[in-house]
Amino acid sequence: MPSILNKSQTIRLIRSETIYLLPRRFYLVQLILLAVTGLILTWLSRHEAWDIALTRVWYDPVTQQFPWKDNRWLDLINHRLLKDLVIGLTLSALFKGLFNRNPRLVLVALLVGIGPAVVGILKATSAHSCPWDLIEFGGKAVSYPLFSAVPADSGPGRCFPGGHASSGFGVMALFFWFWPRRPTLAWACFALGATLGMLMGYGQLMRGAHFLSHNLWAGWWVWLSQCLTFGASRTC
Repeated sequence: MPSILNKSQTIRLIRSETIYLLPRRFYLVQLILLAVTGLILTWLSRHEAWDIALTRVWYDPVTQQFPWKDNRWLDLINHRLLKDLVIGLTLSALFKGLFNRNPRLVLVALLVGIGPAVVGILKATSAHSCPWDLIEFGGKAVSYPLFSAVPADSGPGRCFPGGHASSGFGVMALFFWFWPRRPTLAWACFALGATLGMLMGYGQLMRGAHFLSHNLWAGWWVWLSQCLTFGASRTC
């Protein structure tokens, strides 16, 4: 994929610290990949057996609880410290960019936050409940496939996509900072953000807070939001 962008005509446009222009082919490729992965994720979300089976690994049917739900270290390290670290570094980058009048740094810092913001809005309006609220895992709510009719007893909802994982996925925005001069490092940062998002999301899966599909969708929405926002910044 880096070869898509590694063109001399592109490099000439991005030698400064200003917001540069990515070729249309990049956005076309991303659109195709997002469409394909979106279809795959939709299939996974409508066939809940995958999510249920993976979540059952971390569920104790005897006590009807998730043993890791209130684990002190998992909550402290994965649920709090990692998220706070991402937020703290992002705010530092934002203030530094504003102080130094560096528009690209400001935009990248905003990109880190735009994805989680979009996921947060979707999550707040979702009728899908968390695993620990569902009948299958000792709760009272009824699960239902994505895009299906919402049952009357769907529970408290507000659990789709995975909000916590989106904080880790937000780090993928570093791609747009490093690409102009260090494309290999840019893709490495993309991989870092994707890995961090999956690790943070899997910690929530262990606690019974989210299904795997919730976290995968979070990454999908974050990258879509970042690509659209960065592309729109050149037309404003």
